[in-house]
Amino acid sequence: MTRRLATLAAAWLLVAPVSAEVASDGRITGALESLDPQRPGTVDAYVIVAALDTDPVFNREAREAGRVLAGRFGAQGRTITLAEDEGGDRAAAAGTPADLALAIDRAGALMDKKEDVLVLYTTSHGGPRSGLSYKHELYGSGVITPGKLSAMLDKSGAQNRLVILQACFSGQFVPALAGPRTVVLTAASSMKSSFGCSASNDWTFFGHAFVNQALRTRDTLARQFRRAVVTIIGWEEKLHIESSNPQISIGKDTAGWLASLDAQVQPVSPTPAGNPPSELSN
Repeated sequence: MTRRLATLAAAWLLVAPVSAEVASDGRITGALESLDPQRPGTVDAYVIVAALDTDPVFNREAREAGRVLAGRFGAQGRTITLAEDEGGDRAAAAGTPADLALAIDRAGALMDKKEDVLVLYTTSHGGPRSGLSYKHELYGSGVITPGKLSAMLDKSGAQNRLVILQACFSGQFVPALAGPRTVVLTAASSMKSSFGCSASNDWTFFGHAFVNQALRTRDTLARQFRRAVVTIIGWEEKLHIESSNPQISIGKDTAGWLASLDAQVQPVSPTPAGNPPSELSN
């Protein structure tokens, strides 16, 4: 596995000094090798959460989202969170494009590609007609385009996919990622900004409404998402800001695995973690 990890890291790391690449590889390898195998006959979820920016808000959101998503989808032991550490709240590795590619590849290798589900949540800034912005003081900066993320997912071989993207203009990923067995949820349309990314925040608007509130309720994923959208629209109207217009794409052949995940939903603490986005207190 080590040689494959190193090859993928070299291919996907956007800008990185050699020492940073080695450090990143060493940390991610142990985390990926500790992931549990899939259980035959059970629809297992493999959850990957990544903060693609060192702004603290994205890393706080990612670390807690990893815990919530692991609980919601019964994915303890099959979850990896890529984010910066903060005090005693630690992640598996940094949220670099290289580590994200390695995590997706490892999940694909472990899962039953026809039975199990790959769940991906990323949180970062985003740019119009470009993609997800990546920035790290040590490992470099760049953009993960819709085509590049699609290629990462395709390489894993995972057929059942739930992709959740928190970023401005994240709706631009829907055409590239949508498919018969894929669900795509985005914080904004391809032409709209999303909100709440002040560095001091614990959550973005989308992360707080969807992950920190809606996913803590016992309901189907589709209803949880729609509940979050209604909440976000209310916040935006109250603040007199233009709607971010979150997007949902549900493939025609996703009903089976969605029903399986909804049927085996695990209890998650109903109490939201951290503080709401500071913009909501204005």
